[in-house]
Amino acid sequence: MRQLMRLGKHAGGYQVSAWRYQSTAPKAQVVTSHEEQLSYVGPDYESAKQIRKTNLSPAMLTYYSEPLLIHKGKMQWLWDHSGKKYLDMFGGIVTVSVGHCHPKVNEALHNQIDKLWHTTNIYMHPTVHEYAHKLAQKMPGNLKNVYFVNSGSEANDLAMFMARLYTGNHDILGFRNAYHGMSPYTMGLTAHSTWKFSVPTGMGVHHIMNPDVYRGLWGHPGCRDCPVLPQGYEVCNEGEGECASAVDNYMEQFEEVVRYSLPKGKSVAAFFAESIQGVGGSVQYPKGYLKRAFARTRELGGVCISDEVQTGFGRTGEHFWGFQGHGVMPDIVTMAKGIGNGFPMAAVVTTPEIAATMSQALHFNTFGGNPMAGAVGIKVLEVMDEEKTQENSDVVGTYLLNKLVQLVDKYEIVGDVRGKGLMIGIEMVEDKSSKKPLNGDAMMKIWDKTKEGGVLIGKGGHFGQVFRMKPPMCITQADADLTLQVIEDAIDQVNKQM
Repeated sequence: MRQLMRLGKHAGGYQVSAWRYQSTAPKAQVVTSHEEQLSYVGPDYESAKQIRKTNLSPAMLTYYSEPLLIHKGKMQWLWDHSGKKYLDMFGGIVTVSVGHCHPKVNEALHNQIDKLWHTTNIYMHPTVHEYAHKLAQKMPGNLKNVYFVNSGSEANDLAMFMARLYTGNHDILGFRNAYHGMSPYTMGLTAHSTWKFSVPTGMGVHHIMNPDVYRGLWGHPGCRDCPVLPQGYEVCNEGEGECASAVDNYMEQFEEVVRYSLPKGKSVAAFFAESIQGVGGSVQYPKGYLKRAFARTRELGGVCISDEVQTGFGRTGEHFWGFQGHGVMPDIVTMAKGIGNGFPMAAVVTTPEIAATMSQALHFNTFGGNPMAGAVGIKVLEVMDEEKTQENSDVVGTYLLNKLVQLVDKYEIVGDVRGKGLMIGIEMVEDKSSKKPLNGDAMMKIWDKTKEGGVLIGKGGHFGQVFRMKPPMCITQADADLTLQVIEDAIDQVNKQM
C-alpha cells in the first residue's frame, strides 16, 4: 500500500507541495497484450479522495459509488490506480475522439513542444494558419472563418455574442433539455435546472419545447433518424404521417414562444440546437424539424447555430457534422471536445460576413489557436482521415445499436435505445407504459455493475435516467460485443431484484 508522509499541515488539510510518497507494497501493475508494465505513481486512493474533498471544487461530482482513480490511457482503454483495465465507452465525456494517447497525435504534440509552446496570435506562427485552412476545408458552404478558443462553453459564448452583434437583435431561442455550457453567458442557454445557479443568467434567452419523440407529447421512435427501432413501431418518412404531424405540433410550440415572448417583427438573434442532444440524454428530433426551425428563424431575422461540441468530427457516422444529417446549413458552428482528442481547444466557424462584425473592436483570446493546439488539431484531422474513424463510427455504432435495441424488447425497465453512429443512449424506465424514469438506486446499481464488469459508460438526461455511450471512435466490433454483454448482465441482475 502506498503511504503518504506528512511533512506539513494547515487547517484545511495537508499541503500538496510538502508530500512525499513511500511504497510499502509492490507497485500495482497489469500486463497488456504488448507486455507493457503499467504502474501507478501518485497519492494513494484515500488521500486522493481527501484532496478532492478539501482542495477541489465541491461541485465536481464523481461517477460511481466508489469513484475511479485513472492514471493511464491507451486508445479505447483506461487503467485505474490498482492496474485494472477498463473499456472506455464514454471517451472522457465525448472528448477522446481517435483514442487515448494516440501515438501519432502524441508525436505531433511532442514535436511541437520541443519547438514552440506559446506566442499568442499577435505574432504569426505556422500551425494556426495550417490548421485553420484544414478545418475550413471540412466545412460545407461558406463556413470559412475560424475563431479558436479553449472550450465548448467559450465557443458557444462567442457564438451567442456574434449572433447578437451581427443581427442587432438580442433574443435567442434554444431547446428545453439542451446543454450548451457553464459560462455565465451559456448557463442561461443551458436548459437544465441541475446546471443552473440562483444568479441572473439567460437575459434574452427563450426556451422552446423540446421535440423529443420518445418522452414528448408528439411523435414516436419511428419519427427520428435512427438506424434501429424497438418492436411495435414503424418508420415514418420525413413530411409524412405521424412524423409530419409531430413536426407541425412542435413548430406550433416554437410559434407560441415567438408570439408571446419576443418583440414583434424580426427580433431574433439566433436559434441554437445540438444535432443530437448530449447531456440531455442522446435525444433526437423528428425528421424535418430542424429544417422548419432554421427557416423560421431566418424569417425572424436570426442566424442558425449548430452546437457540434459532441456530435461533430464524424461521431454520428453518416456525416462528418451532425447537422448534415438534418439537411440544414447553419450560419455558425461551434465545436470542441473531439476536436483535440482531449487537448483543451475549441472553435467557432462562421461565414465571412458574420465574422467581419467582430472587427468593430479588438477581440483576442490568449490561448486560442496556440502552437500546441494547432499541431494537435492538424494531426487529429489527419488521423481521422487515415483511420476512417467516421466510417468506423457508422459501422461499429450501428452494429452496437442493433444489439442494444433488443434489450428494449427483453426488459421492461429498458424504455428506449437511440442514436446514430457512436452517439448512443439507453433510456431506463420504471415501466414502458408510464415512462417514469428508473429510480436512482436501480440506476446506480446497474452503473456500478458495468464498472465492475470493466466497461465505463456515462449518464445523462434531466433525471439521470439515460446511459450514454460515446466512446473513442477507434473501438472494434469485439468491444461492442463486450459492452453489450456487460450492460445486459448488469441490467439483468438488477431487474431480477426489482
